[in-house]
Amino acid sequence: MGSSSDSDAALLERVADRDEAALRELFERHSAWLTLRLRSRSSSEELVSEALQDTFVAVWKKPDGYRGTGDVGAWLWGIAVRRLISQTRRKGAPAPVAAETIAAVAPAVASAEDQLLLAVESGSVGNALRTLSPEMRQALQVTVIDGLTTREAAQLLGIPEGTVKSRLRLARQQMRRQLINVEEW
Repeated sequence: MGSSSDSDAALLERVADRDEAALRELFERHSAWLTLRLRSRSSSEELVSEALQDTFVAVWKKPDGYRGTGDVGAWLWGIAVRRLISQTRRKGAPAPVAAETIAAVAPAVASAEDQLLLAVESGSVGNALRTLSPEMRQALQVTVIDGLTTREAAQLLGIPEGTVKSRLRLARQQMRRQLINVEEW
């Protein structure tokens, strides 16, 4: 039996040995931030809840899906966002939630990832991002920040893959121009 100080990887090993307490501990460690991130992609509490539950069911069924490289949290996020895409595809896409709404319910202590994103958003990259249309920003967010493929982004956003590619190309061009102008200034 492990302790609450077990690493996430150690907990996954215990889950592979069918240790329900280890799965419960993984859930307790990761469910809050996963829920917040899923809510930033969907305003449907039902879809978010189902995606979160499906994520941990998938972990229980196949804990060896984690290859031992990278952060377990990132692996969990990959599962969760794909489960949300599947739920969205089956039930229809609700409107995305505004960043201000997420910020209002986010914990006071930001994770390292959130602190990095905040630093990026408040600097020249953030200024360049704000010049983009909401559609281009959204395409960048789901592909660059969330790491979705073009196909997955198209499914999540409810638009054709070609449109995602076009938005990404235009966003990169516009940001490049903005950032070059800042550096010359």
